[in-house]
Amino acid sequence: MTRCGNLFGGGDQNWNRIVPGTIRSIIRGERPTIRSDGQFVRDYIYVRDAAGAIMHLVERMAIDPDKVVGECFNFSNEIQLTVMDLVSMILGIMECPLLPDIRNDAVNEIRHQYLSAEKARRLLEWSPRYTLEQGLHETVAWYRQYFS
Repeated sequence: MTRCGNLFGGGDQNWNRIVPGTIRSIIRGERPTIRSDGQFVRDYIYVRDAAGAIMHLVERMAIDPDKVVGECFNFSNEIQLTVMDLVSMILGIMECPLLPDIRNDAVNEIRHQYLSAEKARRLLEWSPRYTLEQGLHETVAWYRQYFS
């Protein structure tokens, strides 16, 4: 079994998600919307890292099945980030001066939600290939191309 942090990357058209919704708003010249107070903590993993992690796991299962078959692994960059910090990073990457519209109307949300990938690092010798910033830059580039 595998679990990943909050996935982001090009191609996601669920505009209610923070990354694609923020990028689309900025491209449209609109203030990005934050449904919470902006202080909810999450971890995020670039979709290419998540796909690579699963491929790495499959390869390790073929090489040393006794070590990994039946185990559960978390894949995450393990950076705990507030939603506001993430939106601020995207605003910076896109060189946008707009301030987010903080609605503070999210309900039934977990305040702190993140994963430890320590077991994947230790048993699988896995680590993400992309920094959060690299993944966001590639994601922004994808959406700019998509909306052009």
